[in-house]
Amino acid sequence: QLRLVESGGGLVQPGGSLTLSCAASGGTSDSYAIGWFRQAPGKEREGVSCIGSSERTTDYLISVEGRFTISRDNAKNTVYLQMNSLKPEDTAVYYCAARKLYCSPFPHDYDYWGQGTQVTASS
Repeated sequence: QLRLVESGGGLVQPGGSLTLSCAASGGTSDSYAIGWFRQAPGKEREGVSCIGSSERTTDYLISVEGRFTISRDNAKNTVYLQMNSLKPEDTAVYYCAARKLYCSPFPHDYDYWGQGTQVTASS
């Protein structure tokens, strides 16, 4: 049973940066694709970024492309989401999730979820 724990959220001013971490335990995460999702109040959960198990595949939501970078360190069982030039519309609870091998943009395709971390971009 894979367990995921997110960290690194917080309050930043618009234009600021944060790095989220998703640490996996209870198994090795290198055979899993890891996705980052976010959910703002009153909105549906949406896929932000994903990295495949092979690390060769990365996907991004169009609105974050060029500002966010996903990476993974399999030796540490950790996936990172570097977020730069944050905007107020990036404000949401961010979740990481895992599924075998390949990325999917759909939350229902993921088998394991973290508890979420709040990101707020506001002046």
